[in-house]
Amino acid sequence: MKTQFTVLLLLISFSIQSQNYKFGKVSEEELAQTFDSNDSTIGAIMLYRKHRVDFEYRENNGGFMQKVEVHQRIKILNKEGLKWATNKVRLYNRSNASSERFQSLKGYTFNLVDGDVTKDKLKNDGVFDEEANKYWRYKSFTMPNVKVGSIVEFTYEILSPFIQIDEIDIQTSIPTKVFELKVSTPEYFVYNKLLNPRASYIPKLDVSSSNVTIPFSYSLDVISADLKDVPALKDEPFVNNIDNYKSKLIMELSMTRMPRSNLEYYSTSWDKVTERIYQNPDFGDQLDKSSYYKDDVDAILAGVTDPVEKSFLIFNYVKSKINWNDFYGYTSENGARKAYKDGVGNVADINLMLISMLRYAGLRANPVLVSTKNNGIPLFPTRQGFDYVICMIENEVFNVLLDATEDYSTYNVLPTRVLNWQGRVIRENGSSAWINLSPLSLSTDVTSLNVKINPDLTIEGKVRQQKTDYVAMNYRNRYANLSTDEHIKSIERNNGELEIMDIEIENNKDYTKPLKLTYDYNLADGIEEIGENLYFSPMLFFASEENPFKQETRNFPIDLTYPFSDKYMINIMIPEGYAIESLPQSEKIQFNDAGDFTYLAKQNGSFLQLTVSLNMKTSIILAQDYETFKGFYSKVIEKQSEKIVLKKI
Repeated sequence: MKTQFTVLLLLISFSIQSQNYKFGKVSEEELAQTFDSNDSTIGAIMLYRKHRVDFEYRENNGGFMQKVEVHQRIKILNKEGLKWATNKVRLYNRSNASSERFQSLKGYTFNLVDGDVTKDKLKNDGVFDEEANKYWRYKSFTMPNVKVGSIVEFTYEILSPFIQIDEIDIQTSIPTKVFELKVSTPEYFVYNKLLNPRASYIPKLDVSSSNVTIPFSYSLDVISADLKDVPALKDEPFVNNIDNYKSKLIMELSMTRMPRSNLEYYSTSWDKVTERIYQNPDFGDQLDKSSYYKDDVDAILAGVTDPVEKSFLIFNYVKSKINWNDFYGYTSENGARKAYKDGVGNVADINLMLISMLRYAGLRANPVLVSTKNNGIPLFPTRQGFDYVICMIENEVFNVLLDATEDYSTYNVLPTRVLNWQGRVIRENGSSAWINLSPLSLSTDVTSLNVKINPDLTIEGKVRQQKTDYVAMNYRNRYANLSTDEHIKSIERNNGELEIMDIEIENNKDYTKPLKLTYDYNLADGIEEIGENLYFSPMLFFASEENPFKQETRNFPIDLTYPFSDKYMINIMIPEGYAIESLPQSEKIQFNDAGDFTYLAKQNGSFLQLTVSLNMKTSIILAQDYETFKGFYSKVIEKQSEKIVLKKI
């Protein structure tokens, strides 16, 4: 991408070179300096950031320990920037020998009061611990006495027994004036090193080596950088995960070569990665166990021979039997057997159990490793690149993807968190391959709208809707736990003087069928009377009033999540004593080969009949097509807003 993030940093009262970044030493000049970014969404500026990774040999701990040192100095520009006063650090927390330690935390908040620099120290009451699950905990801290104009500064260390190095962010959501990076790794650990190729900011890194003599001699591989004016990574609407485009250093352990030991290879290829994952007892072993559910599944499938029906019965049984605890992971948390007994489990507990049951029933089912949207897209072979697992059935009759964690998901309709490019299927014979996770068929939303204009110029009528696939799943998830009154209020909300009556829903719980919704309505403010003419939009409260794509330029692809088709069939009764003065012109608008908008309007006796449809055959719009797409969508909004004019006769 040629796009560049630019932030104008003006009115700097002294040069960067004169800055002193020694911890705890902030000058009056530094507090007084002002920055104009021409962007109110940027609430702070990182004046200085240091990130250092070293490995220290500790004989009493059995070898090398990884130490990560972090130092940040941040200027708060406005209220939006106050959130930078709170920081949250994730730490692995499995056992005493397999946990990361957070240590040496120090912090100060600096303010300029009547020309004097004041200094508030971070105390214990501003530091908090949080247990996320059995694997992870968080250490968070909130700096004291922070206000607009403050400078917050903190430093801490993370001591880890692991030799895997976490991704190192070079960009953040705010600009960085100075960033010092240094990663020193012993010669015994070999890493694949990569800068995110999707990023628009690619820094220059220096590669060198040095020697260590204590407690014994070995060499270090060193990656370092002294960067100035690192641009902010600014999020945009409809981006699946902005971190996919962040400038970052990725270091994946590929092998170890310890003295007097054989080479041990790690993530050298995707096949090697999937092989190691399959060998994990919390993954592969869960697929082989069947004794705990055998009798129950036998009872469910008694007399059933059709493979489609078998898969359907097992899929529904797992969804009803096991509740998802909201934890991701491609490995079982406490074992599928325990999850079955307790009725609750993580993603792997549920979907590995589903695969095991399907295999037991004679179906060819295999796990598919996935990196969810929040986890990003793995750029080279890595076990850390996956955080989720789903099920794939490959059959002579049908091929489907399944996820039993979601109540209203169905065949090839997965939770949207999973729709992240591609997944890696691992078959029973040990082979693996990439498969496409993007939905191929259009999710449809068809609306029939009857319109009657009353003498008092209120509008009444009936709405009938039919929703399929992702549109239906999203609707079910949104309204599943709402009462009828709450459902009605949600439709009426933000739609003027709209009143909904007699709402009925069909197939709300039967996700194998299209969801059907019908209701009567009354709209008090849908018509504007000027002289003897009536003006109204035929799409009434279904018309989109605002184009969500407002940016002049676009840096990242637009993610619409899934292909879709929205269709409206509108039937308007012309009120007695009126005739058509003006009717919107029928038109078809094309967006490349990926989308189209059709607007057909005609008079049929005493009725006006309109068919309006928007079809998007792709869910991804590339940044280079943004201007064309924005123009296309603007025309769609304009067309939906065109009014019918009726004249009195």
